[in-house]
Amino acid sequence: MKTIDDINFKNKKALIRVDFNVPLDDEFKVTDTNRIEAAKPTIIKVLEDGGSAILMSHLGRPKGQRNPDFSLRHIVDKVSEIIGVQVKFVDDCVGESVEKAATELKSGEVLMLENLRFHAGEEKGDKDFAEQLSRLGDIYVNDAFGTAHRAHASTTIVAQFFPEHKCFGYLLAKEIEAIEKVMRTGEKPVLAILGGAKVSSKITIIENILDKVNHLIIGGGMTYTFVKAQGGQVGDSICEDDKMDLALDILKQAKEKGVEVHIPVDVVAANDFSNDAEIKVLPVDEIPDGWQGLDAGPETLKQFKEVILKSKTILWNGPIGVFEMENFAKGTIALGNYIDEATKNGAFSLVGGGDSVAAVKQFGFENKVSYVSTGGGAMLESLEGKTLPGIAAIIE
Repeated sequence: MKTIDDINFKNKKALIRVDFNVPLDDEFKVTDTNRIEAAKPTIIKVLEDGGSAILMSHLGRPKGQRNPDFSLRHIVDKVSEIIGVQVKFVDDCVGESVEKAATELKSGEVLMLENLRFHAGEEKGDKDFAEQLSRLGDIYVNDAFGTAHRAHASTTIVAQFFPEHKCFGYLLAKEIEAIEKVMRTGEKPVLAILGGAKVSSKITIIENILDKVNHLIIGGGMTYTFVKAQGGQVGDSICEDDKMDLALDILKQAKEKGVEVHIPVDVVAANDFSNDAEIKVLPVDEIPDGWQGLDAGPETLKQFKEVILKSKTILWNGPIGVFEMENFAKGTIALGNYIDEATKNGAFSLVGGGDSVAAVKQFGFENKVSYVSTGGGAMLESLEGKTLPGIAAIIE
């Protein structure tokens, strides 16, 4: 795996694909700087070598149209502040004015291009558009894990024009290593915790990881499909009746492969999907009509804790309750605390996938786990065993 550490950028221009698709408020101020901070080490390495950096990214979904609301101009000051260098900006990403700005860039300087998605060629993976981008730099660096599952011009196609001069940035390399640890090289026992609402969205992940894990915790809304499939009563809990056969098949496969599956035994149930609802702790398979399970119960958490603390490699994908409501967040918070404890005891813990990352940030576990993935869709596709086009393009 060729990374940025294998290259000296002295007097070279690094064309770096970053993921600066960051949230902005009504005044176009950045409200979450994580992705910018994550790209900083790669940019600094290029500058400290004596090179210059040309940053390209998308922002939002302008659908091939110039829309000032999605201009990367809004984030230039914040990027400058975080990396400690005044970033230059050019109001397009291809064309004569851009090539001139790139040519004039001196060692130690940083140039940010305008939103790639102002051009339809970006999302279409257009080769001519990618070739125009390639003219701007000497070395191509992909550091955008969040878009590595898209075969877009700037994430995949452009790499063709740098056959000998392309590499992963630090962030993308760390993402690949973290997933490798869970899927291949991690110390056993390996535990996967899969939460979230639907079995259907996790089928391919479950099927792919059954060969790699020793324990599988199933939580969140998925629980009730598994419980009902085994003859339990789940009341009004979220349940995919058409996936019950699949749930039974997953349990059968797990048994054949020697994987221990852990499903909640009790739940915090409510008589309405509301933080103000009446609450009861009930056995998971005895939820009456009019009630729905919204969080893991105390006995379940005791059992989950035991599994987590004996695991050496932990993947956490998806919350185990409706953590957005305070009364149903306790299970997810407890899980975070157990993973924190396991990590302190030497386990490797990877958190990935939109909702679990949101929970980790909300409850302050970001620095208590080994690694928090920056890519939702890309992370899930990696766990499904797919080779991401943005990664393949560098390795080829």
